[in-house]
Amino acid sequence: MSKVISGKSAAPPRGAAMALTEALVARTMRPVEDAGPTPGMVYMTDADYARFRDEILASAPPGPLKLFAYGSLLWKPVGEVRGGERAVARGWHRSFCFTVQRFRGTLDQPGLMMALDRGGQCQGMVFEIAEPVAANLEALLRREMTILPAVNVPRWLRVRTESGEGRALGFVVDPANARYAGKLDKQAVAATLAKAAGHWGSGAQYLFETIRHLDACGIRDRNLWQLQPWWRRRSGALTPADALIGG
Repeated sequence: MSKVISGKSAAPPRGAAMALTEALVARTMRPVEDAGPTPGMVYMTDADYARFRDEILASAPPGPLKLFAYGSLLWKPVGEVRGGERAVARGWHRSFCFTVQRFRGTLDQPGLMMALDRGGQCQGMVFEIAEPVAANLEALLRREMTILPAVNVPRWLRVRTESGEGRALGFVVDPANARYAGKLDKQAVAATLAKAAGHWGSGAQYLFETIRHLDACGIRDRNLWQLQPWWRRRSGALTPADALIGG
């Protein structure tokens, strides 16, 4: 794995304890039956996935097809990827910014999912999509996109690694989409993550696993870390030690 990429960071210091723990996350997990397609939504077809796949391949830069992973793709990958190099995507930041009524939420208690939103910068990992590229790319699209118009849109991002500048495929939010939640404050995000769960798991699990796997890559996202004590306040699990985490 590559060295730390230089840049501004106010992330918690090494050795700081996570306010979220496996035991707390386990308390948020509950059996949720998949209710199936959300009423009123238009779901993507095989032809839609093929169209997106072919458009991406046609516009790809020369060389191996690169993927910028910044969230659940670090800990719940789909398709086959190889390698792994620290990278920075400038002009984007990871954010809980769109709503879901399935997967990690329900019609009665919608959840929030992450995408890249405009502004700032995002540290993540760049992987190569392995052969067969078309099949692995389509598997990725089927995991990341389900509804039209898409809220989580594939886009070629300019990324910087120790190897230099390049382009990698990432998923960014469409702010014109009705499911875009906007720039929510930490209290609002934490309130949703403290309650929402679906057949994929809970919002708390999503936050916990993302922080943990980013940390394993040497990346500490300040905003995600600061969500932890807010989550504990909303869930009633706050302890005095949480003040050391920030937020």
